[in-house]
Amino acid sequence: MSLVRSQTERGVATLTLDSPANRNALSTALIEELLAALAAAESDDAVRAVVLTHTGPVFCSGADLKETAAAFGSGRPPVGRLGEVLAAIWESRKPVVARVAGPARAGGLGLIAAADIAVCSTAATFAFSEVRIGVVPAVISATVLPRLSARAAAELYLTGATFDGARAERVGLVTAAVDPAELDAAVEGYLRDLVRGAPGALAGTKELLRRRTSDTFRDEIATMTELSVGYFGSAEGMEGIMAFREKRDPNWVPDGAF
Repeated sequence: MSLVRSQTERGVATLTLDSPANRNALSTALIEELLAALAAAESDDAVRAVVLTHTGPVFCSGADLKETAAAFGSGRPPVGRLGEVLAAIWESRKPVVARVAGPARAGGLGLIAAADIAVCSTAATFAFSEVRIGVVPAVISATVLPRLSARAAAELYLTGATFDGARAERVGLVTAAVDPAELDAAVEGYLRDLVRGAPGALAGTKELLRRRTSDTFRDEIATMTELSVGYFGSAEGMEGIMAFREKRDPNWVPDGAF
């Protein structure tokens, strides 16, 4: 049975974690299937955006501890490959939206933080539970720490305390926390906007958001000016400007888009 289901419709690839029996824990098998699904979405020109969602009441409970225990002294635990998934989401050229309808713990929070946009139900709960089982939230820090304030990170990492969707929004873990009945509409609202973005421009914007620079202000302005001029002169830029002037959709908007 597949642990990750994939469906593409109207320019959106929906990847569904489908292992509710173990609360969508990050087993090696699930990680491998998720990596394959992400790679397929990345290479599909019809895909403009990716949604990461789940079946069952839990979004993701973190590392598969049963498999981890079995690996003691004899193999590599699933967490050894979690970084590959976080990198695939973080570095994807396509926007990734996390749809979180239920609780997430530990490594599951790394997935949420890796996504460009994350929408959760106010009924969802979260916890960096690592310290309570004698480990540290190391690999997920690559995606989580850029999202959280330093004070919030210290509190939540060190206490392992459970917090709700509203707090997740306040500290920056998620983009928005909405009433459970409004979750799907909120996700669709983001997708409606995302699929209207030009593929190359979306990819370039993601690179811009990840960019770290030690340039002086004037050097940074010069670099960004050159980048802007390049995009305005690109095929996408010219098509977008003409479409705006002609009051029509640009040619990259998928048929039947949201």
